[in-house]
Amino acid sequence: MKRSGATIFLVGAIVVLAVGLIGVLLYLKNQPAPTRGVQPLIEIAAMEPDSSKWGLNFPNQYSTLEKTKTNNTRTTYGGSQPASKLEEDPRLVTLFNGYPFSKDYNEERGHLNALTDVRATKRVNEKTAGTCYSCKSSNNPGLWAEMGMAEYDHMLFKDLGSKIEQPIGCANCHEANTMKLIVTNPALDEALKAQGLDWHTFTRQEMRTVVCANCHVEYYFKGDGKYLTFPWANGRRIEDISKFYADIQFKDWEHPQSKAPMIKMQHPEFEVFTADSTHYKAGVACADCHMPYTRDGAAKFSTHDVKSPLLNAEAACGQCHTDVNYVTARVADIQKQVRQTMDATEDALVAAINAIEAATKTANVDPTLLAEAQNLHREAQLRWDFIAAENSMGFHNPEEVLRILASATDIARQAQLKAVQAAGTPAILQSSSQ
Repeated sequence: MKRSGATIFLVGAIVVLAVGLIGVLLYLKNQPAPTRGVQPLIEIAAMEPDSSKWGLNFPNQYSTLEKTKTNNTRTTYGGSQPASKLEEDPRLVTLFNGYPFSKDYNEERGHLNALTDVRATKRVNEKTAGTCYSCKSSNNPGLWAEMGMAEYDHMLFKDLGSKIEQPIGCANCHEANTMKLIVTNPALDEALKAQGLDWHTFTRQEMRTVVCANCHVEYYFKGDGKYLTFPWANGRRIEDISKFYADIQFKDWEHPQSKAPMIKMQHPEFEVFTADSTHYKAGVACADCHMPYTRDGAAKFSTHDVKSPLLNAEAACGQCHTDVNYVTARVADIQKQVRQTMDATEDALVAAINAIEAATKTANVDPTLLAEAQNLHREAQLRWDFIAAENSMGFHNPEEVLRILASATDIARQAQLKAVQAAGTPAILQSSSQ
């Protein structure tokens, strides 16, 4: 009898403890997430555009972010040193003939230069849409919340500029105080939802790539309101994007030589990297390579001096690869192959443009075949530009990049031959290939 009473007492005590533990766990679950590291010195206002205020709580991250303003180191195929791409590759003047990129196309610099550089480019004029500010300032999240993206995009660049003071900064990627990585660009939020994706459910590691898609993507300005839109309705691969633009009959400009309706691609790093690249499938995030973890004494933090991993290979590549010298040599080989393939594509495009231009000046040209040649020029160039505008010289996804460039070269040569057929004279083939 005594043993039975002791058993009942023990079971009761266990039940009480279990209920108490459950209560504590439920309480803790409903509490705000604690701030990691030291207690913040100040509270940051929601969508605060001034990154220096965030820097009071996170001095290591802010001090490294400031380096993006002055780092100007050149890599073999890029980096952040000011340079004219048109001077380095005169073929681009022909490829972008009739579009502002044929007048001004410079190497991208660090994040803190984004606002300065977009205001200095010769591509901006009195009619430029305010949408062009979308990826240039930490003022944007607050403005989008206040105005809505439609009103923001509808403003002219010259008028919207009075509301924008800060370059890219903390508010573009982080939620104030919690420091959670978040989607701040409404166009990205809309594009993900259209694909049935909810970024709120993504892991932190996934978000260390997704936040880069706030800016590092292909996009276009939709309608008279110049509404920022990502062309992902059919998918994110180049064939999906090409079909999307064809279906809505969109063009950025008409090429004055070929008369083809053209598309200008914009830095699709996210689309290229996430197209089943080796590193992406291995779970590597953009930040792992471009913002690797470093230390200041005992403090471990992700550097915000965002730049080419080749400029910080020991930290960027050494996290996973033991032989960093082998890795950097391998990168060099891949990028050299991509550059050579890209050169071949550009040569094919220039030949196609010359052939189509010659055909348009030929009497009794076949309009059906000419239209086919013009469409092939468009399709070839948008594929080439998808890679040329992507900032890795192919290394983000070598297999996919070389596949696309091979396709672009083939389509460009088809355009050239179709133009010859349209003109009905073999002489054009000889003149266009010179």
